Amino acid sequence: MATTRIRRWKPVALATAAALAGLTASTLTATPAAATTTAYDTTYYKNAVGKTGSSLKSSLHTIISSQTKISYSAVWNALKVTDQDPNNSNNVILLYSGVSRSKSLNGGDLGDWNREHTWAKSHGDFGEVTGPGTDLHHLRPADVQVNSIRGNKDFDNGGSTVSGGGGSLTDSDSFEPRDADKGDVARMILYMAVRYDGGDGFADLEPNEKVSNGSNPYMGKLSVLKQWNEQDPPSAFEEKRNQAIYDTYQHNRNPFIDHPEWVEAIW
Repeated sequence: MATTRIRRWKPVALATAAALAGLTASTLTATPAAATTTAYDTTYYKNAVGKTGSSLKSSLHTIISSQTKISYSAVWNALKVTDQDPNNSNNVILLYSGVSRSKSLNGGDLGDWNREHTWAKSHGDFGEVTGPGTDLHHLRPADVQVNSIRGNKDFDNGGSTVSGGGGSLTDSDSFEPRDADKGDVARMILYMAVRYDGGDGFADLEPNEKVSNGSNPYMGKLSVLKQWNEQDPPSAFEEKRNQAIYDTYQHNRNPFIDHPEWVEAIW
C-alpha cells in the first residue's frame, strides 16, 4: 500500500507562525514541519498518534522494533531495489554525491559504490552484525571514496568541498551532506536513535550536541540534524524507499519520513 501524505497545520503550528510573523527575516530559522496524516495512522502508527516527548519515542520504538532482519550480504541486492534510479533501472542513486551509477559496480574499488552506514558502525561498536549493522533504514549506496572521506565523522555544517561529493563538505571532525540529502541523513540518524535503545543486546544509540564522538554510541549534532529535517522535507525517492523496505524487506517503517514533525515532538 502506498503512503498517502496530507500536510495540515495544527493549531499550535498556526499559533507559532503568528508569533513569528513579527520577526525579521534574518531572525527566522527553518519553518517547523507541518503536521501530516498518512494511510498508516489508524493502523501501523495507531498507538503513537497524539503522543509527544518520551511517550511518543517509546511508542515508536515498540512499533518499529517489530521487523524482519536481513544479513549484511543481503544488503547488496536490497540496495539495488530500494535505491534504484527512477530514471534508469540499471542504476542506483548514491548518497551524498547524488550520482547515478550502475548496480553492477558494487564493491570496494575506486569507482565502485559500497554500503554506507549513515549511523557510523563504530558509534556503538555494532559493526556489521545483523540488526543495527544491517538495518536498511540507515544503509545507503555511496561512492567508495566519498564514503571513506565521511568515515565515522559526526554530522555538522561547514568544511571544505568533498571531491566527487556533489557539494558535500567536510572538516577534521564532521561531515555535511549535499543539500538534497540533509533531511534524509537526519531522518535516518533519528530512526536509529529510536529503534536501538539498549535492548536486543545492542548499544543505546542517541543523538547529542557533540562532534568527535568516537566509539561512543552517540551521533551529533542534534540541533543541526533537526534543522536539516526542516530544510529538506521527505522526497518522493525517500518515501518510495521507505515503502520498499516496509513491503519487501524489513516490514517496518522510518516514522520520520511519514511524520517529519515527530522529530520536533520528541527532541
